[in-house]
Amino acid sequence: MTDSRARERRSEWDAHGGQWEYRVLRIPATTSGGDARRMLTDEAEYGRWELARLRLYAGGERRVWLRRKIIRVRSTLANTSV
Repeated sequence: MTDSRARERRSEWDAHGGQWEYRVLRIPATTSGGDARRMLTDEAEYGRWELARLRLYAGGERRVWLRRKIIRVRSTLANTSV
């Protein structure tokens, strides 16, 4: 999927009341880049999180904002006529 197509789908999602759940992680400077990458990959793969923002501070600390879509399920029981 191209970047413009992905942006279009995201704006469509937001326009229809889509919401995001955010999680902020603080990764200390003592954590290696490989370990940090592995941790974020696990979060993305198993928790369905995606990277929203990453900041690297002067001391080496990383602060990572992850987000995922909030999916609300509507009950279909109220619409049935029995």
